Amino acid sequence: MSITRFTKRMLVTGALVASAALALSGCGAITTGNGSDSSSTDGGFKLADYIQQRVDNGDPLRIKLSYHDPSLAFATPISKGMDRAGEELGADVQLIGPTGGDAAKQVSELQTLIQQQSVDALAVSSASSDALKPVIAQAYDAGIPIISFNTDNPGSKQMGFVGQDLKASGQSESEQLREVLGDGATGKVVVFSLDTGAGWSNDRFSGFEAGMEGSGLEVVGPVNVGNEPNAAYNTVESTMSGQSGVVAIAGLDCCSTTAAAKWVEQSGNTGKITMVGFDLLPQTADFVKNGVVSFTISQNPEKQGYQAVKVLFDFVKDGTPIKGVDTGAQFITLDNIGEATVEG
Repeated sequence: MSITRFTKRMLVTGALVASAALALSGCGAITTGNGSDSSSTDGGFKLADYIQQRVDNGDPLRIKLSYHDPSLAFATPISKGMDRAGEELGADVQLIGPTGGDAAKQVSELQTLIQQQSVDALAVSSASSDALKPVIAQAYDAGIPIISFNTDNPGSKQMGFVGQDLKASGQSESEQLREVLGDGATGKVVVFSLDTGAGWSNDRFSGFEAGMEGSGLEVVGPVNVGNEPNAAYNTVESTMSGQSGVVAIAGLDCCSTTAAAKWVEQSGNTGKITMVGFDLLPQTADFVKNGVVSFTISQNPEKQGYQAVKVLFDFVKDGTPIKGVDTGAQFITLDNIGEATVEG
């Protein structure tokens, strides 16, 4: 199959996935937790008095985005979108979170903000949704508008979610991989993730498995690589040394993708093992240009940062009901890499 034909097929499929998501979620709005409409009159959420006073005084809103690991390269475009929204809206915005990823530290940091009343609205992205559910409830009960972004927290008191439909994106990845490999392909597909215990990873992998059903391909993994680049590469290397009959590798995130792609390139398997993954870091873009990565899926992190701020700002300032935003899935290949925005 030619690259051009493949790209066209992927773009069409991506559009269909997006259209289905829009149909299910109401013109792009994904509502979770308490639903799409959280107001002081619904018997549920009531804006904290100190926040209302700041609004009445015309003070800049203090909006913080808590990301589960700001040291990750993916945090850079999120911060860029957040800063742009803060500048446009006149809000005091800040990206916070525990360097290296630590749910307990993230919870502690959020609890301090709530107790000190030093934040007017919160957006959280957690490595462990279960760990953050109690603190999300604390913020909600304290009258602080809170949403999730990048990673969802279903079943919590979040007031909305801004990000990619993770399960759908995982399914899209496997379906497009099958398209690349061709009908009747057999062999192993090894899957890597930087955190196999995280809710987002489980959601994306469950979608990946669904897309693989009936393919005749054997899925191996997901294998946890962690977020330290050298350790991640070593894990990929040791995993692959114990495998035979591998026809493809799939990363479920930015960092497992780059680690696995580096192994494919350095082991001389470019063109022999199909490599696919997620996100468009500068290194990933180079792998696409060099033919190491067949495609990667961008989830528009800059838009996630921007919309997380805007959704919260509009709710607090104007009473606009909170609705989630699906930031979509864009397939990046050699054919359209020149038009794509690098995420980092």
